[in-house]
Amino acid sequence: MNRNYIYTSVFFLMTLVAFSGCKDDMMDEVTKLEVDRAFSPTGLTANVINRTDIRLTWKAVNNAKTYTVEVFENADFSGTPVKSIKDIPFLQVPYTVTGLAGDTQYAIRVKAAGEGVEDSKWITASLKTDSEQILQTVNPAKLTATSVAINWPAGQPATTITINPGNITRAVTAPEVAAGEAIVTGLTGETLYTAKLFNGTKTRGTITFTTPLDLGGATLVLPSDDLAAMIAGASAGEVLALMPGTYNINADITINKSIALKGARPSDKPIIKGMVVRIRGNAGLDLKDLVLDGTGAQNDNQAIIYDEASDIAYGNLAIENCAIKNYVKGVLYANVKALIESVNFKGNIISDVECVGGDLLDFRNGIAKTYNFLNNTVYNAALARDFFRMDAGGGNNFPTVTSVITISNNTFYGILNGASNRLLYIRLPKQEIYFTKNIVANSNGILTNQASTQIVAGNFIANNYFNAPTFMGGSATSGAKYDTGSFTTLNPGFANPAAGNFTLTEFTLKANGIGDARWR
Repeated sequence: MNRNYIYTSVFFLMTLVAFSGCKDDMMDEVTKLEVDRAFSPTGLTANVINRTDIRLTWKAVNNAKTYTVEVFENADFSGTPVKSIKDIPFLQVPYTVTGLAGDTQYAIRVKAAGEGVEDSKWITASLKTDSEQILQTVNPAKLTATSVAINWPAGQPATTITINPGNITRAVTAPEVAAGEAIVTGLTGETLYTAKLFNGTKTRGTITFTTPLDLGGATLVLPSDDLAAMIAGASAGEVLALMPGTYNINADITINKSIALKGARPSDKPIIKGMVVRIRGNAGLDLKDLVLDGTGAQNDNQAIIYDEASDIAYGNLAIENCAIKNYVKGVLYANVKALIESVNFKGNIISDVECVGGDLLDFRNGIAKTYNFLNNTVYNAALARDFFRMDAGGGNNFPTVTSVITISNNTFYGILNGASNRLLYIRLPKQEIYFTKNIVANSNGILTNQASTQIVAGNFIANNYFNAPTFMGGSATSGAKYDTGSFTTLNPGFANPAAGNFTLTEFTLKANGIGDARWR
């Protein structure tokens, strides 16, 4: 019995040793997996940057030493690639492929190369590059009300130019290609045009420009003229076309008939210093392509003041492509019973308006049927008070009016210093607010804290708040209300905000058309 027990124990021990050896061998096989080719990279993404470059990212694989990228103009990867880059270490990922054509569909493939093994299988992606931009800024000296010189680097191939509106299309000649310049005629004065340069079907550049005022129907004003006297003597409907230069007013000017003040050359805006406009007599006012500098304004007033109560509607107020700066109290003030058909701010730059004693756009007892604030840039302004103020008094004076307020595609930087300063201080009994695709950056203020300000999620779309946390939540201000729609918090990467340059470098904001269009 004892002998049988000994035999059994010995057999079990030998079996255990043998099994352990087999297990070690199996573990060696698992942990020392050997393959005859490199693993394929994964997670390949491709994005267009700088219009014609392609930025590639992918995930590293264990047995890869380097990577190879090939770029083709055909989807089946046949023929010779237009770009072939070898021996890319993973430390260079993301990798940017440069020197590609614009407006072109590309197919890209990436593979891993190991050491002592075959290359991996390819992984692929495809995308289309953006149109090139080789067109140069229009030279003001070569721009008239009816013609423009389109310029690009001399010798760069081109076949066609199109200009719209007007559906103007014309071929580019060989001498024009050699010179890098083509003159296009048949334009209309005071019109915003878009010009495109093509080589075959591919866009090589796109620019916009505004033709100067056609002086045929306007009164020419020179810096040596008495602008205040000319405004006082203007007839209803008259257009005063101001030539470039500085006009020192330093006084309040009354406008009691509908007129327009416009820069004769949009690329060289005339500067009007110290002018405060007081609107009376139900007049409308059109200001375009001007610099309104509040330096020297009497009583540190707002730039534009509605100065006379009326039961009859005022004409339209339109302020377009102007620079407004250095006013102390604000830009617009309506503290009388005034109904305005429409107020339109478009394409302006407003800066250094501190708002001491008034709000930036300030309606106390007046109201606008429609109020549009589109594609403007406002910086270092509305620091001491609120931005859009529309008190209940305007609605009470005109109880049948629903004010439709659209604030879209603006860039707001360094506004509203105080924790209770409001971007929207709107207390009209009847209101519709649309707040979309705006950038609010570097602000300590809030969206609003008024129960009567209507924040409708479906009307607040695709705004971006950077270093402006209390627009989204967490304000200590009593009754604070926040953006309840869709928004992001991306850093716009402004080029040089201290110098007033808000060019975007953040890809997503640019791609989605957020903020003032001039900076994208």
